[in-house]
Amino acid sequence: MPAIGDVTDLWESLLKEYDEIVHIPMSSGLSGTCSTTMMLAEEYGGRVVVVDNKRISVTQKQAALDAKRMAALGWDAGQIREKLLETMYDASIYITLDTLYYLKKGGRVTPAVAAIGTLLRIKPVLQIQGDKLDAFANARTKKAARMIMLDALRKDIRERFGAEERMEDIQVAMAYTGGYTEEVQAWRRDLEAAFPQNAPEMLADPLSLSVSCHIGPGAIGFGCMKKLTL
Repeated sequence: MPAIGDVTDLWESLLKEYDEIVHIPMSSGLSGTCSTTMMLAEEYGGRVVVVDNKRISVTQKQAALDAKRMAALGWDAGQIREKLLETMYDASIYITLDTLYYLKKGGRVTPAVAAIGTLLRIKPVLQIQGDKLDAFANARTKKAARMIMLDALRKDIRERFGAEERMEDIQVAMAYTGGYTEEVQAWRRDLEAAFPQNAPEMLADPLSLSVSCHIGPGAIGFGCMKKLTL
């Protein structure tokens, strides 16, 4: 979580120039930051609106870009908040890890499960839909994990978003821990090949340390989300 003073200092600096702030923290299901900022916002007379739209990483970034677009169209903070809440579940993330060591350290898997996973060289695929990180599948290789994740995106686009025939309504994205390695670049090419019509707008970003420290280096994730219709 960020230091409270850092958050309030930023808000007070912004409010010297702007009428309102839309603050979009990490999902409340993944961090205590959201509840803390909601409590802090009560001291600002409605000028700070905190939006818990259940997102993280690239899907959270897309929410911020959507909010910026709404602000440019003249929407106020309350209207932006309602739209982001209305569309908060229109996103999915799938991520695979190099190691279970960091999940074990954080208490998210037991030492026994981590040991078995390491022994069998299992590459877990995790899922974020809404505000929880859940197990999705296990793969023996990263190549197999990549195929599982691409198939999961296709299924979400077809069944959850109903946009298989209108791919222009979908945004695809990827995120990774560590550097922009040859492996990451190869995964990006695979994602672009799977969704060529979405490649020009694809987001591809390193994960922040607040996320990376829980999953370790070498993690790669794919995401998809419905574009906001205004």
